[in-house]
Parts: sequence; C-alpha cells; structure tokens
Amino acid sequence: MATLTVPTPRKVPVLKNRAVAKLLLLALAAAVLVPPLNAHWGAGAWPHALTVDLSKPLASASNWVIDNRDSHPLFLYFFGYISNAVVLSVRAVYLTLLAAGWAGVTAFGALVAWRVAGLRLAAGTALAFLTCGALGMWVPTMQTLALMVVAVLASVAVGVVLGLAAGLSDRLDRALRPVLDTMQVLPAFAYLLPVVLVFGIGVPAAVLATVVYAAPPMARLTALGLRGADPEVLEAVESLGATPRQRLLTARIPLARKELLLGLNQTIMMALSMAVIASVIGAGGLGDRVYQALASVDVGAALAAGIPIVLLAVVLDRVTAAAGDGTDASERPRTIGRLYALAVTVALALAARLLGALDWPSGATLDITGPVNTAKDWMVDHLYSGVPVVGGTAEWAGHFTTWILDPVRSGLQWLPWWSVLLLVAALAWVIGTWRTALTAVLAMAAIGVLGVWEPSLDTLSQVLAAVAVTLVLGFATGIAAARSDRFERALRPVMDVFQTMPQFVYLIPVVALFGVGRAPAVAASVVYALPAVVRITAQGLRQVDPAALESARSLGASGRQQLWQVQLPLARRSLLLAVNQGVVLVLAVVIIGGLVGGGALGYNVAFGLAQGDLATGLVAGAAIVCLGLMLDRVTQPTERRAKKGA
Repeated sequence: MATLTVPTPRKVPVLKNRAVAKLLLLALAAAVLVPPLNAHWGAGAWPHALTVDLSKPLASASNWVIDNRDSHPLFLYFFGYISNAVVLSVRAVYLTLLAAGWAGVTAFGALVAWRVAGLRLAAGTALAFLTCGALGMWVPTMQTLALMVVAVLASVAVGVVLGLAAGLSDRLDRALRPVLDTMQVLPAFAYLLPVVLVFGIGVPAAVLATVVYAAPPMARLTALGLRGADPEVLEAVESLGATPRQRLLTARIPLARKELLLGLNQTIMMALSMAVIASVIGAGGLGDRVYQALASVDVGAALAAGIPIVLLAVVLDRVTAAAGDGTDASERPRTIGRLYALAVTVALALAARLLGALDWPSGATLDITGPVNTAKDWMVDHLYSGVPVVGGTAEWAGHFTTWILDPVRSGLQWLPWWSVLLLVAALAWVIGTWRTALTAVLAMAAIGVLGVWEPSLDTLSQVLAAVAVTLVLGFATGIAAARSDRFERALRPVMDVFQTMPQFVYLIPVVALFGVGRAPAVAASVVYALPAVVRITAQGLRQVDPAALESARSLGASGRQQLWQVQLPLARRSLLLAVNQGVVLVLAVVIIGGLVGGGALGYNVAFGLAQGDLATGLVAGAAIVCLGLMLDRVTQPTERRAKKGA
C-alpha cells in the first residue's frame, strides 16, 4: 500500500524553511568560531581565569547572619515576627485537629468532600483518613496536615497577589515571568540552605521553603485566568459604569474561577510533595518518618508513612478538581443535609472528647512494616545478584554505570567548554528563538563562572541518561494508553500513586535493590518522572483532531500508519511538553540522589546543608538553578514561546 499522505497546514513548509535556514546559519557560525576557539581553549575544563570565587563573600555573609540572627533589628522585628506567626499558626491548626479527634476530623473531611463532589468522594475521604489511623500514623498525619494547611494558605495568598499583578499589568507580567520560570525549574532541595540560615532548623523554615516551591503555579494560573477573561463581558461591565475594582471583583475573578481552583489544586499537590524534603530541615510529621526510614533503608517504615501522604494527596486532588469541574448539584447535599452533617460532625467530636477517645485506638492499628520488609528481603536475596541468565539488579546497576553513565559523563567533560555552549545555543535556537538560545547559553556559562563546571556536567550526564530511559518507557506506555481505554483505566490508579508518592520514598527501594551510587538515583528519577510523561503523551494523542484520523482511515491507513504519520506529528506540541516536564522532574530527583551516592551537585548541596557551609551549598544550588533553566529552555515547545510573545 502506498505511503499515507495527510494534508498539513500551509505554515509547515515555512517552519521547515526556517529550520533549514537556522541550521545553515549554525553551520556557518561553527565554521567561523570553532578554529580560533579551539586554538586558544582546546581543553575540556572551564578556564580558571573565567571563574569567580564566591567562597569568601558567602562565608562572610553566613558569619554575619549567624552573628546577628539574635540581635539585629532585621531578624528581631521582621524575620522574627514571620517565624513566630508561622509557629503559632501551625500550632493552632495542629491543636484544633487534635481537639477534634480522629472521629471529628474524619467526619469533617467527609463532609467537605460530600459538599463538593457527592457521596462517593465523601466515602473515599473517610476511608483515607481511617487508613492513616489504621497504619499507626494518625498523629504524624495531623502534624503534616497542620503544616500543609498553613503552607498552602500562605502559598495561595502569595500566588494570588503575584498573579493579580501579572494579570493586570503587562509590565509586571514581563518582570515576574523570569522569576516564576526560575522558581518553577528550581529543585526544592537546592534552596533549603538559605532558608535554614535565616530561620534555623524547624517549622518556620519548612513552611517558607514550601511556599517558595508551591506559590508559582498559583501565580501563573491566576494571571492566565485574569488575562483570559471574555472581553465582551468586560466591555459590558465597563459600559455599566463599573470601576476597575468592581470589574475585577464582579467579572474578572468570577470568570477565572476554574483557573483559580486549578491553581489551588496544583499548589496543594506541590506543597505535599515538599512534605518529605522539608523534613530535612525539621518539618516533622510523615516526612520525618520517611527521612528516618531512608537513613536505615527501612522500606516498610517508609511505605507506612508514604501511604498516608499519597492518600492525602489523592483526596485533596479529587476534592479541588471536583470543585473546579463543577460537579452536578444533584449529587451534593442540600442545605438541610449540610446542617445535619455539620451537627453529626460536632456531635462525634464532642462524644469522642467526653469518652476520652480523641487519639486513634492503639488496638486498631495494622503493622505493615514487618511484612513489607520481609518481602523486600526476599526480593533482595533473589534479585540482587545471582539471577540466572539475566543477572541481578546489582549487575544491571553496574552495567548501566559502566556502559552509559560513565561514557556520557566522560564525553561531556572531554568536550571543550565552548563547544558545550555552542551545542546548547544550537539546540535552544532550533527549538525556540534567539532569546531562548541566549538565556540557555548564559545559564550554562554561569555554571562555569561559579567554578562547578565538572560536577555540573556529571549531574547533566545523569539527567540525560535518566531522561532517555524515561522517554522511551513513557512514550511507549503513553501510546498504549491512548490506543486502549481499558489499559488507560487500569493504568490510572497506578499513575496516581506514582505521581503523588514523595520523592524520597523512591530512593529507599532502589537503594535496597541497586545499592548506592549514580544508578539508584537515575532509577528513582525515572520512576518519579514517568507518570507525567505518560499522562501528557496519552492526552496529546487522544486530543488529535478526529477528522484527520477519519481521513486517514478512509484512505486505508493501518493503525501503525495512523500513529506514525498522523497522531505523532499532530501531537508534537504535547510530546515536546512531555520532554520538558520529564527533564524538570528528573533533575529534581537526581539532585536528591546525592544522598544515596549520586554525587555531583546533589552531594554538594547535601554537604553544605549538613555542615552549614553556605559557600558550597549555595554555589551548588545556584548551579542547579542554571542547569534547570538551561534544560527548560532547550526543551520548551516553540508554540509555548509564541504564545508568550517571545
């Protein structure tokens, strides 16, 4: 059968001509620049003359903060008040939850879910809270929930203020965009040290680190909702003589309701993902249990604390998503039903308090630590080594390190530094614009200036290897999910669990199976990033124009031809977005992999955090920001930049 030909928009040849022109210009630039650069700087290492030593000024800044933290007015009357407000807020929420007891909290959660989405989600919410108690994690769950409530409220407040500014002013939008871009690609582990230096170890540092990590999506989606308001509605409101404030409160904000609720959803999910990372700086709660389990490679204890985090994430995700979708009102309780439900909640809380049953009954817990660790020990005994024909996981890790990670790292470090910059510029320019290329090159050059060129290339080699594996598995799984509704339904709960499981939880089983080193860090990052790639790929393929597929079928195209010649080309934007998200998520876990032998920048951040070494930790954190910014620019879809007006 002849090759299938599908009509394409007229702009495609123009785009191809632009790509060819870019490639020709790149070839010309390489021919002109490579000989003189190679003559002056032929070695791969970054020249020492082009580096800036920040150790002394950073050490001086660190010493000044430590010496003045208890006496300077900036700390006493600004940071001190913020710290006290955070502590009092978290303590108030925590004591309220404890006073309500397990029965009151469970009933209240079910009531909220019933109000938003109906009985099915209410039952699921109640079951989730009961499971947290049955696992013996009720008190840590309440500690985490209290911290998350305060962190989410603060993140929403900051995000709404920034989003209002960006949504109502083009100038502020342009000014805030690079800040939000940097915050979005910044791995959370990278900025813990500055927060700890100012606020010390404890709840305030954990809450503020969570706010920095979780506020950007609220700001972006708020601005998007305000800018996407229907112009005709705004004109009608303005014609009625409404003031700018009235137009904002009565038209723009109500029209942006879905975007605001989606921003709340994303903020909650990102705040929960920080629960474990924040435990490194004294957050406590479920995250602290997971972090302690990582230190002893206790898979059972990690899973017992990780399951409640997943349940909280799934419940909050479903409730906020249902609020944004506008669930059918017939499934929600009427006013009299809400009053009865509220009365039942208060009655349960009072009854539990009078009976002295506020705490979860000790006899109603289920210990899964022993069985899980027994299963883990069996897997380690039978899979770690000595498996006939295929070998064990330790051998796989060794082969992956020897055949992939080491050659990629050696190749990157062998390349002259200027050739790496030229390669980054070429990739960013072909995919995006000259502004994209300039930003990517400046970010990569900043890494060399900071004096961490080699460890950054080591981290980059791990990211590239992990992204390659993630994309192969993610695209294959996403294609299968897009072509089979049954497979997609079976895969959805698995993806939900994987997507909401804390990052540290992935490190524990891979360390048990693969040992310590760079390979476990890569394996954990693949598992963490895979759900996002699968979801975006499947969604992009399912959203392909049905008319194009129908036209292909009418021409007699096979299923394989429809996939390769219609669906994949038309889903190009979604596939590029999947690559972008995969890169960002992989980088986040590769950095944390420094705790389990991943080395490179992740180890420098962990060392600086453990030793209070601001110079080492902050320089590594800044290099991670630059590396993430470069990777984000190189993998961002061109269409996304076109929408931004770049």
